[in-house]
Amino acid sequence: MAKEVIVVSGLPRSGTSLIMQMLQAGGVPLLTDHIRCADNSNPRGYFEYEPVRFLKKDASWLAGARGSAVKIVSPLLKYIPYPCPCKIIVMNRPLTEVLLSQTRMLLQQAVHKGIETASALLEQTAAENEALRPLYAKHMKELQLQPSLRSDFSFLSLDYHAVLKDPEEASEAITSFLGDDLDIAAMAAVVDPGLYRCRLDGD
Repeated sequence: MAKEVIVVSGLPRSGTSLIMQMLQAGGVPLLTDHIRCADNSNPRGYFEYEPVRFLKKDASWLAGARGSAVKIVSPLLKYIPYPCPCKIIVMNRPLTEVLLSQTRMLLQQAVHKGIETASALLEQTAAENEALRPLYAKHMKELQLQPSLRSDFSFLSLDYHAVLKDPEEASEAITSFLGDDLDIAAMAAVVDPGLYRCRLDGD
């Protein structure tokens, strides 16, 4: 197993939970705590680890995370202290889909409060999405510079659509990147295109 920390990263709602599922199926130990339970937005779970939220203040737990996979959203990568050898799998998904998925997730969480609450939330989220779009786009461009900025980081960039289209190829790429003998067939079998619900028009 890799001696580095295996980090699954990307924007929220970019497919990071899917990669965590694939890694688990392949035989990689995961660093999760199951505090955030599965729901309609992520029926197989979120695979999150609560200390990640406080990475800026306390990164001491990373010392014991080598050889395990942990999900860290890409805006938090800058808080990983140097040096900390990491193999980072970055998921890329069109911003329109990311924002649409975020909106639907919030609406599902609010729907039990009533139609008026959900309607108000939809209007608020639409405005927030317009503000987030340029910030997310700028962040993803900056993320592409990371390989030249951190000698202790190595990156594998995966396209969300490509993983869905050819999960075996994606599983092989992950296995090669990590340098481990993972169960490629089991990893590919995890991918369920039926869970791809926030599509761009025409897809």
